Amino acid sequence: MHADIGQHLSPWWVTFFVVMLLCIAVLPLAAHKWWHPNKNKLIVSAVLGLPVVGMFLYMDYHAVLHIGQEYTSFIILLGALFIISGGIFLETDLRATPLANTGFLALGSVLASFMGTTGAAMLLIRPVLETNKQRTKKVHTIVFFTFLVANIGGCLTPLGDPPLFMGYLKGVPFEWTFKLIPEWAAVVGVLLLVYFVLDTVLYTREPMAAIEADRLEVKPTRILGHWHNVPLLCGVVLSVAFLNENYLPFSAFPLREGVLIGLAAISMIITPKHVRRANHFTFYPILEVAALFAGIFATMIPAILILNARGGELGVQTPMMFFWATGSLSAFLDNTPTYVVFYALAENLGRNPEMAHLGATVARTGVHEVILTGISLGAVFLGAMTYIGNAPNFMVKSIAEERGLKMPSFFGYMLWSIGILVPVFIAATLIFL
Repeated sequence: MHADIGQHLSPWWVTFFVVMLLCIAVLPLAAHKWWHPNKNKLIVSAVLGLPVVGMFLYMDYHAVLHIGQEYTSFIILLGALFIISGGIFLETDLRATPLANTGFLALGSVLASFMGTTGAAMLLIRPVLETNKQRTKKVHTIVFFTFLVANIGGCLTPLGDPPLFMGYLKGVPFEWTFKLIPEWAAVVGVLLLVYFVLDTVLYTREPMAAIEADRLEVKPTRILGHWHNVPLLCGVVLSVAFLNENYLPFSAFPLREGVLIGLAAISMIITPKHVRRANHFTFYPILEVAALFAGIFATMIPAILILNARGGELGVQTPMMFFWATGSLSAFLDNTPTYVVFYALAENLGRNPEMAHLGATVARTGVHEVILTGISLGAVFLGAMTYIGNAPNFMVKSIAEERGLKMPSFFGYMLWSIGILVPVFIAATLIFL
């Protein structure tokens, strides 16, 4: 997308994006029955997104082509992970004790960095829901699952979250993100501790009938269905890692997307139907994400262009400022283009001799290491602040609601994230940045 257009673009064009966010936040409460069918979500996306797309087709069709390609890649990757992980039925019904639930969150926080936040979230959300089905107090478990498995856990490798993968494509060494282990361990550790204490308190308030039912309905953990979905899932991860311009002498689009569609199709064909039925698998969650993010991607075009053109005017120059600026925008915009914008600002900062006091730069990038740390952590961590901060957030919410669990509203979820995450993030920035 051409940044120079953003210099002359009226901020009023961002209104479409703001209204899109308000619809996502308000309509589930004000018109729940009308909002539930995905076709109505698509109508809202079309009404708000088409005027923006039409304007840019006239002004700069490259912007539309670029965002269209990003959206296509985004949905195909999520769809492949959703379909393949939906064919892996991890049968388990442990006792839903605070220790067992904390173990699930810890496992997911590790897996997220190596199979992606979407892959880890889709693999574990159903077992977590099944384990906790007898408990009456379980919304907090899914909220913390969203925090940790769908977001924060994914910061250790470029495979964990799309923004980090963009950094890898721009020259950040694959192993560089392992340097974020102290920040990852501190934040994940604190949140696991907070969750364990909270779940322990709520567990003592469960009705005795729920505790007894949970004790009696215990199943051993085993994987049902064909094991072929495990290598297919690995195939998705490897496709994202290696089918890109770093390894191919041509654009990876649409080869990579074709491979992902093929892997998902194989999973659909050879996974027995009873496995997906046991997994309560439906296409509703991925279709909901596709419908809503079509509007988000379309309406955010002006916001991204303005940010590209005028981001330097924000005066962001310190690691802490990069963390909060990248993170705040990542919570509402797609965190991948937000990462790219602030990465470009960091490159310019790295070329400024007056900023030499920031220390060493990352090999092959020219970006100060402390600045890249702030950008990376901000993009990944603060994606947990809203349902739209990272795609798995909405998928987790949708699957939980399909299973009959009433999840917090858009603003209700933000009360959780502001109350729990913001103090942890403030402490993390004071210690590490």
